[in-house]
Amino acid sequence: MTAEDADLTIARFIDAPPAAVWQAWSRPEHLARWWIPAPIECRVVTLDLRPGGGFVTKMREDDGPFKPHLDACFLEVVPERRLAFTTALSAGWRPAEPWLLLTAIVTLEPERRGTRYAARVLHKSPADARRHETLGFHDGWGTVIDQLAALAPRLG
Repeated sequence: MTAEDADLTIARFIDAPPAAVWQAWSRPEHLARWWIPAPIECRVVTLDLRPGGGFVTKMREDDGPFKPHLDACFLEVVPERRLAFTTALSAGWRPAEPWLLLTAIVTLEPERRGTRYAARVLHKSPADARRHETLGFHDGWGTVIDQLAALAPRLG
């Protein structure tokens, strides 16, 4: 068993330059449009793109109340290139107790006239990774990347 056994990865080509993909990531009004699989609605509560900055989103279905979705802390922010965030911490490096402990590393690499978008999600253990996979990691993260890929070419 290796550390890689606790990782899940997903990647897609997006037909938009990294600047447009970054714009979709870095503006709350854009992020709310793709961050959660439709028709679930997303509200971006906090998007403080700096190491130690908060990343908080809520979600709702069928006009119900907004419920917690993600409470995380950015670890690294390199505009148009790389983002890393973790659910182990909240804003200001405050320890958190998430329902699923993970660290996500998102990279944007220029490719032809577009972007190779990749996410590597690190878990505490292979068992946690398998649990996340069973809960629909590939379908969920794949759907939101598809939504991002539909939005990004219209930006920038």
